[in-house]
Amino acid sequence: MGANMGKNSSLLDALPSGQGTLHVVMLGLDSAGKTTALYRLKFDQYLNTVPTIGFNCEKVKGMIGKAKGVNFLVWDVGGQEKLRPLWKSYTRCTDGIVFVLDSVDVERMEEAKMELIRTVKSPENAGVPILVLANKQDLPGAREPRELEKLLGLSELGGSGAPGGHLWHVQPACAITGDGLQEGLEVLYEMILKRRKLAKMCKKKSR
Repeated sequence: MGANMGKNSSLLDALPSGQGTLHVVMLGLDSAGKTTALYRLKFDQYLNTVPTIGFNCEKVKGMIGKAKGVNFLVWDVGGQEKLRPLWKSYTRCTDGIVFVLDSVDVERMEEAKMELIRTVKSPENAGVPILVLANKQDLPGAREPRELEKLLGLSELGGSGAPGGHLWHVQPACAITGDGLQEGLEVLYEMILKRRKLAKMCKKKSR
């Protein structure tokens, strides 16, 4: 049994770049626009959604750049406060985390920061790339990516060179129109590949 577990854990590492389905978890506070973003990516159209109790799961395909043709299995997990303790069940062994943020809701920005940092600092998520989807950029008062970086304390997450550091990127987006969503997927894909390369280099060095 132990041997099989070892094989499974190294399966993703063994996959050639660009092949296989990547496992991505979409998190964020309630009403941030997670489900709208998921179904815009899936069907390329706006669907009216209801608050997610539990999760939605869809296979989404990258359409542009290096991510073109790449399959992502995206788990969109409910963001209501009572559901957030369940997030860690979904982030285990994930390739990337998409944290959807309401760029207008400044009053809840500290709450969003707290949940993001808690997720990122979890030992199981060490080094997992983080794409912050700065949603609702079409609305008046939406904060720009640079300001959101500061408000969320993203510099505290370290970089790819730091031990346990995270690759991260803030992508301005509008889930309703789809603006920025595919661009975000491409950046996430590039971060996942970069993380794998770094992991391989570290393995070689430790031999």
